[in-house]
Amino acid sequence: MATEEDVKQRQIVETRARNISHNVRCTECGSQSIEDSQADVAILLRKLIRDEIKSGKSDKEIYKKLEDEFGETVLYAPKFDLQTAGIWLSPVIVGGVAAGIWAYQKHRQRTNVHIMALNLVRGIPLTPREKETMLDILTPPPPAKKWWWPGK
Repeated sequence: MATEEDVKQRQIVETRARNISHNVRCTECGSQSIEDSQADVAILLRKLIRDEIKSGKSDKEIYKKLEDEFGETVLYAPKFDLQTAGIWLSPVIVGGVAAGIWAYQKHRQRTNVHIMALNLVRGIPLTPREKETMLDILTPPPPAKKWWWPGK
C-alpha cells in the first residue's frame, strides 16, 4: 500500500507534468498541446516529461531539453530575442510609418509652397480669400479612383 508521502509525491509529479505538457506543442498535430493530443509522439513526450521530473530535473531544464531536441517551435512561448522582437514590433513600425506618411500628406495640402512664396514676394501675407483662390488654382485634383484599389 502506498504511503501518504508517495501519493503526495505522485500528485506533485502529475501536476508539474500537466503544466509542462500544456506549454509544449505536439510535433505531429501542431495545433494542440501534447496534453490534449492523442498522437503517439505526444504520448511519448508526456512519458518523457514525467521521467525527467522523477529524475529530479527542473521545469526549465525540461523545456531546454525539448527545445534542443525538437526546435524552438515545440514551445508555445518562444524565447524573446531580436527576431521575435522584430516580428512583434513590425505592426507598430508599419503603422507608425503609415501615420507619418499620412500626416506629411495632410501637412503638404495645408501649407502650399506657392502661397508661401507669394507671401515672400509681395511682402505682405495673402488675405484669406486670396489664399483660398490660390489654393483652388494651384492644388492639383485628387488622383482618380482606381477600380482595383480596395476602399476607394
